[in-house]
Amino acid sequence: MDLSMLWYLVPSVIMFVCGIYGFMTRKNLIAILISLELMLNSADLNFVIFNRYLFPGSMEGMIFTLFAVALAAAETAIAIAIIINIYRAVGNTDINEVKQMRF
Repeated sequence: MDLSMLWYLVPSVIMFVCGIYGFMTRKNLIAILISLELMLNSADLNFVIFNRYLFPGSMEGMIFTLFAVALAAAETAIAIAIIINIYRAVGNTDINEVKQMRF
C-alpha cells in the first residue's frame, strides 16, 4: 500500500469510528441519523480513494460515489419524514420513548 494512500484512509477510518460511536451511544433519532450519514460518507470516501489508487484512469469509483450520495440524500429525506411523524405521535425523539410506543 502506498504511503500517500494512508493519508486519505486515516481520516476515513476516523470518520467511520466516530459514526459507529455516535450510532451506539446516542439516544436521539436525529443524532443517530447524523452518525449513520457519517459512516456512509466514510464509505464513499473509501470508494474514491481505492478507485484513484487501483485504477487511476477510470472513474467508476467516483460515479458509484455520486449514486451513493444521491441514495443517501433520499434515505435522509425519508428518515427525517419518519422522525417527524414519530415526534408528532410521541412528543420527542428519544429512543426509549419510541421503544415503548406500540401499535
